[in-house]
Amino acid sequence: MVADPLTTGLIGLAAMFAMIVLQVPVGVAMGVVGVVGTGMIIGFGPALTLLATEPSAAMAAEGLAVIAMFLLMGNLAHAGGLSDELYRLAQAWLGHKRGGLIFATIGACAGFGAICGSSVATAATMARIALPQMLERGYSKSLAAGAIASGGTLGMIVPPSVVMILYAILTENSIITLFLAAVVPGLLAVVFYFVAIGIVVRRRPEDAPQGERVSWPVRRKTTQQSWAVVLLAVVVSGGIYSGIFTVSEAAAVGASMALIISLVRRRLTGRSFLESLGETASNTGLIFVIIIGASVFSYFATLSGLPGATVASIEGLGLPPLAVIGMLMLFYLILGALFDTIAAMVLTLPFVYPLVTGLGYDPIWWGVVMVVVIELGMITPPIGINVFVLHGMARDLPLGTIFRGVIPFVFADLARLIVLILFPALSLWLPDVLGWL
Repeated sequence: MVADPLTTGLIGLAAMFAMIVLQVPVGVAMGVVGVVGTGMIIGFGPALTLLATEPSAAMAAEGLAVIAMFLLMGNLAHAGGLSDELYRLAQAWLGHKRGGLIFATIGACAGFGAICGSSVATAATMARIALPQMLERGYSKSLAAGAIASGGTLGMIVPPSVVMILYAILTENSIITLFLAAVVPGLLAVVFYFVAIGIVVRRRPEDAPQGERVSWPVRRKTTQQSWAVVLLAVVVSGGIYSGIFTVSEAAAVGASMALIISLVRRRLTGRSFLESLGETASNTGLIFVIIIGASVFSYFATLSGLPGATVASIEGLGLPPLAVIGMLMLFYLILGALFDTIAAMVLTLPFVYPLVTGLGYDPIWWGVVMVVVIELGMITPPIGINVFVLHGMARDLPLGTIFRGVIPFVFADLARLIVLILFPALSLWLPDVLGWL
């Protein structure tokens, strides 16, 4: 044992970040530091029991099954061609405007995000579907790529969101309340992106040619052909918000519907089905490792007194609460640019959550704001994950070109973030009206 748990906590924190820099998986780094640090404080006998209790607790948590089901729903929907239908639907209604395919891409990203719940998966899917069409029609490479990378982040804020489910589980808040709180910010994201696109195409019309207007009969036909993806989103979201389904039941219903629709349409092959299962299993396993590691590290952090010391030191600065939130926003922008979204959230929750709630802020509001700012970090240099995903799928697009394309959307996200911070009621209004607060 050691006499000073706080010193051990600081050393452990530094060791964890050093391991992450050395490319050790985040979940493993957190777990190793948590066990060793706990052993140094209370002994290695009790510390080693964490390797049994925390994994079993995570595997037994019903809420975590939601993540696997929503991931499976998104993978099956993509394998069944529902993402293509969604893009064609958006293109039919918005493609005739100047920059219409950009508008359609953002709309399709929001729609697919409501099915998929993953930012990276949304960006990767739209890169396959939308990017070739925009480039064929003469759209600027930077604007087209920037729209896809930025639109992909909508998968994180539009319910159901895997990151929000994790936040709710780790902070013991209601998943449905958090989903409801994200509805208005999600709509604001689309509106702010549309405004940014409008400004860009007005200033540089050559970057976004104007397409031909689709006739009403074609629009009706496209809408009719897209009934499945609309039905899936309506059943899952409507079932949750109306109280017909719990979140777990909605996830299971959504995954079953995606499977049935894909089979009925004969678009799901045996190979694509197994690939969907494999991708779901690998992503779920990765998330579980992170959660288990975070649980072990959180135990160690609490034992060392680090969260309390962090709160006390920041409160000792005498800064107004809004200034503290501003400092946290800057911190998360940097962290979001360097780390995976889930890792950035899980790493910081033991310290930041008690600080924010101690300042009197609503934990539901903070969950939304934190997701928005980390989402912004996914498209900002030097390591915007969505940008690298897009670059990996389109090697002929230089990173600099993609980063230039996301600039208008970064400003749109910053404006939205400021609005959400200054007006918390925008996030809390809907859950309050529906009686979930």
